[in-house]
Amino acid sequence: MSAADDADFRDFVAVRSRALLRTAYLLTGDYQLAEDLLQTALTKTYLAWGRIRDRGAVEAYVRTTMVTTQTSWWRTRWRRESPVDHVPDLPTSDGAEAADDRELVRQHLRGLPTRQRAVVVLRYYDDLSEAEIARILGCSTGTVKSHASRALATLRLRRAAEQVADASLGEES
Repeated sequence: MSAADDADFRDFVAVRSRALLRTAYLLTGDYQLAEDLLQTALTKTYLAWGRIRDRGAVEAYVRTTMVTTQTSWWRTRWRRESPVDHVPDLPTSDGAEAADDRELVRQHLRGLPTRQRAVVVLRYYDDLSEAEIARILGCSTGTVKSHASRALATLRLRRAAEQVADASLGEES
């Protein structure tokens, strides 16, 4: 690989790895597995870098590689696990609190108007720029900023109301 191609690949990884890691996490449901999945997909992409003609399609190539790799892992996972005679009795967190928080965020997002919800998801979950969001939604960047501002203000007010309600429940006990 030429030095220019190597630099292009490093630039791609630096710019897109956060979004790709989020996709990997959503595919695996586990942060460490997501990191492994992304690393594997980026390794495969690096090896194929010279064959990828359309540099605009690199992200799609990596996402496709992640999906096929994850599917392969899922199909062979049962072979990697082996039963044991005794399961150690260790305290673990069931993750219920984190799941409750995620569900609460989802409920608040569902309560937003459609366009505001779309702006929040595209901006803060998919990490798109305001210009990209404006292009996707077919509106101006000012409209995107306005929707984001209103949505975040609504979410802050709802969170403050929850904290007041939680505090008042604590006083009643």
